Amino acid sequence: MATNHQQAAQNKQAARSALRTFLLLIVIVGAASTLMRCTRVDTSEFGIKFSKLSLSEQGTLKAVRCNGYVFYCPITTDVFTYPVYVQRVDYSPFIVTTKDAATFTMDPLIAYSLNPNKAIDVFAKYRRPLSDIQEGYMRTVIYDAYRISANRYTSDELMANRAKFEEEVRNMLTQSLETEGFMVSEFTSQITPPPSLAAAIDAKNTAIQESLKAENLVRQAEAQAKIEVAKAEGEARALRIKADGEAYYNRTVAASLNALLVQQYAIEKWNGELPTYNGGNNIPLINLKQ
Repeated sequence: MATNHQQAAQNKQAARSALRTFLLLIVIVGAASTLMRCTRVDTSEFGIKFSKLSLSEQGTLKAVRCNGYVFYCPITTDVFTYPVYVQRVDYSPFIVTTKDAATFTMDPLIAYSLNPNKAIDVFAKYRRPLSDIQEGYMRTVIYDAYRISANRYTSDELMANRAKFEEEVRNMLTQSLETEGFMVSEFTSQITPPPSLAAAIDAKNTAIQESLKAENLVRQAEAQAKIEVAKAEGEARALRIKADGEAYYNRTVAASLNALLVQQYAIEKWNGELPTYNGGNNIPLINLKQ
């Protein structure tokens, strides 16, 4: 009986020991997960491992680049990633005003990528993901570039120099964004004039097209007239050449005829009969000796 009691006590003691060991393991695992974590930085990302203790608005940022599997203590350290591939952003349209107070709509599309050499500086300054920087800082830079450039042109000048205008805007963007660590690879914009100006441009283009059409009709008529004149001159020249040929032939034939040939021709045609004369007894004679 005592043996069974001792055995039960030993079993309870073993169970308590196992429970304490299990709870200790839970505490150790929990502490380890609190004091040490692991994350993986993909090859398409730029990893930044930084000290939270230095992350202040005025202080400097202690940070290093990292990739692959990264172990860190989440209490004092953290890991932030930026994509390194090209980002393409289609912004909603901007409204800007020209020098003569005309309002234009600009619909920009920009493609850019983060400069790896300045990724830590970008994070130290903005401490935001790229999506937030796109809608904040970059959107403001694009709008300012449009606004400043458009204010140098009148509405007619802007429409006549759209390529130059876009080049100026892109140069301003490139200078501002690359200084901050963003490399611009593509920038295009659709420029839409105000409705009144668009209607005036359409009317002007229509008038130009009608004028060109009228000029083409005049040229066609002139060309057709020249063809008719050339045709008439050709026919007149042909008739003149034909008439000259016939006149030459007549002159040649006339020059070759003489009285003897005419008489011989008459004899050849005579059938040997004398002509009859009803006027009296005298019969006219034909002189055949000449």
